[in-house]
Amino acid sequence: MEQQLAGNNIPQEEEIDLVEVIKKLWKNRKLIIKIAVAFIVLGVFVALFSPTEYSASCTMVPQLGEKKSTGGLSGLAAMAGINLGSMGGGEVLAPTIYPKILASVPFKKELMKTPLTLEGKSAPVTLFDYYTKDEYQKFNLLQAIKKYTIGLPGVIISAIRGIDTTKVEGGNVDQAIQVLSFDEKNVAERLSQLVSLNVNDKDGYVQLSASMPEPLAAAQLAQQAQNLLQQYITEFKIEKAASNLEFIQQRYNEAQRDYEAKQLDLAQFVDANRNFSSAKAKIQEEKLRAEYTMSNSIFTELAKQLEQAKISVKEDTPVFTVVEPVVVPSERSKPKRGLICVLFTFLGIFAGVGFVLGLPFVANVFEKENWKNLIKE
Repeated sequence: MEQQLAGNNIPQEEEIDLVEVIKKLWKNRKLIIKIAVAFIVLGVFVALFSPTEYSASCTMVPQLGEKKSTGGLSGLAAMAGINLGSMGGGEVLAPTIYPKILASVPFKKELMKTPLTLEGKSAPVTLFDYYTKDEYQKFNLLQAIKKYTIGLPGVIISAIRGIDTTKVEGGNVDQAIQVLSFDEKNVAERLSQLVSLNVNDKDGYVQLSASMPEPLAAAQLAQQAQNLLQQYITEFKIEKAASNLEFIQQRYNEAQRDYEAKQLDLAQFVDANRNFSSAKAKIQEEKLRAEYTMSNSIFTELAKQLEQAKISVKEDTPVFTVVEPVVVPSERSKPKRGLICVLFTFLGIFAGVGFVLGLPFVANVFEKENWKNLIKE
């Protein structure tokens, strides 16, 4: 019987504790409201002074289908005596590799050269100059406060370490080795935050976006990133076919010069020996005609191979269908001021409730009796 009564008392005690908590919060409602208002003011401050960003994006669908047949091109090539039956699809660069291209040093160095049109500037400014020269940087109060409060330890450490002045002369380095200066390294790290790529494997599209403090500059950066990405992918895709085309083009030019030289030699010999019928002249003419025939055969065959190589480059060139082109944004993407204010409001309420409920416990731990007087029991 006593156990049953004890069991019945547990929910009642819990209910009494909950009621006590609610009463305690109600008695200290003014303190909670004050804390919440302080957080709301802080949220408004953060929302107003956060740096403004505009985002521009584009959506592309890479055509990755394998070439099963050359279609009408094979028929046209067959008429010229060119066989395209052995020409298969080139290597396919998977879209999952695209973010690696964006993160590569050569890509970022090319992107740093992007000319940007800024408000109040008569001439375009490169992205590199925009982030390395103080004259293009706008003062932001929130960033300055953050730098000398939360970021103060980093500022002190950087001041102690100093700037690494080690330089590598580009002329003494192999062209295959990339060299980044101190400023280029900083801009490259910033580009990782400014330009992003989302690959949707399920639906088969790629979305590229870029952010800048000004809308037109954001659109220009996104467009340049799109063009560079297509260029890098195209160069990789047709690298083998383009190399083969260059090789055949060189051999074709050599064969053409040799063919024209043999043709000229034969014509000059025939004209010079038109009235002579000696056996020696006939043998020499036959020799020149044989050399001319051989040179003509080689030249003709290389001409066919050259056309075949050109067709191969055209067919290996990847196609990107731009579903949504880059558009100059009309609304800022950051900061979302309404959302910031709402978040700080809820954060202030939770902070106020936590302060009222947690201060007595903290006061007991640190034996601060005067702290308990701040809370109404």
